[in-house]
Amino acid sequence: MPGMLRADHVGSLLRPAALLEARAAFSRGALSADVLRQQEDAAILEALRRQGDVGLETFTDGEFRRGSWITDMAEAVEGFAPQSRTMQWKGPSGGEEASTSSIVAGRLRARRRLTGHEAAFAVRHARGAVKVTLPAPSNFYVASWKPGVTDAVYGSRREMGDAAAQIVRNEISALFDEGVAYVQLDAPFYSSFIDESERARLRSTGVDPEAGILDAVAVDSAAVAELARRGRTLALHVCRGNSRSRWLAEGAYDSIAEPLFTTLDVDRLLLEYDSPRSGSFAPLRFVPRDRIAVLGLVTTKEPQLESPDDLRRRIDSATAYLPLEQLAVSPQCGFASVAAGNLLSEADQWRKLALVVEVARAVWGQ
Repeated sequence: MPGMLRADHVGSLLRPAALLEARAAFSRGALSADVLRQQEDAAILEALRRQGDVGLETFTDGEFRRGSWITDMAEAVEGFAPQSRTMQWKGPSGGEEASTSSIVAGRLRARRRLTGHEAAFAVRHARGAVKVTLPAPSNFYVASWKPGVTDAVYGSRREMGDAAAQIVRNEISALFDEGVAYVQLDAPFYSSFIDESERARLRSTGVDPEAGILDAVAVDSAAVAELARRGRTLALHVCRGNSRSRWLAEGAYDSIAEPLFTTLDVDRLLLEYDSPRSGSFAPLRFVPRDRIAVLGLVTTKEPQLESPDDLRRRIDSATAYLPLEQLAVSPQCGFASVAAGNLLSEADQWRKLALVVEVARAVWGQ
């Protein structure tokens, strides 16, 4: 059952070169949608096989049909409009980078499913339980609000967030109906509350971080609270930014642990712990007894393989704050939150996933 998995992974995988080339050809108009779909299918079948070969018990399609982790929500949902923005990346080749995002300029209404074209194929072909990732509605709380535009449609950020939450909630229910066993909400917005520079940015947009974290949790809660799970698993991944081995936020979980961990009704919390940037394990003391904390100890940002002994020691350190039976292990994030992927090879990726399985078996006998 996914809720008890000890060896987990966040979801995205490095796209094979042939698939990247096919998507580029499709964008140029040199490849039909049908041929692209065939290429995606072939790449996903191979990814499912490799996940099983390394011993994973939950399977994803690698997010191979997506351009990035956030799905194509702006196209699937009416009410979004594009805008330019500047990202402030840390790490390799960090610094300012021009990017695009979507603001809310109209009432949010689903035109179609967010992942209706993804899940069925993976469920049909995977050897075991399938995980699908979705953007947490809290992601839109700041990034999609533009004064003078959004406030003409919604009276508050919270009202807008609740509208996004209903769309995500409907998608979760549809995925459960399709046989998806494990749905994970990806939530990088929470990292804005743990990084001092990001907290300053929030204040500059008129958001008080102390009140904002409560609103963000409430918005995500609206997507999952009292949802009929029918034995399925719900998870939240707190991401710190993940693009070409770079990151956006640094800091310990202390400022978000109590309001987030104790309130949001999910089965698993996937937390990044691959570097000192994440702080100590002390915030794990706020994880309720009925939830699993998945320690993201294996980095997807660097090719070097971690020491199994070091990973076991770190898991042992975490038991000072949470019992071993409430812990699991995974990479800290996906390998390709954006299609270009992180700065490591596919061989590195599979070695790291095999290491996660090896350590889980050594620690939990699974």
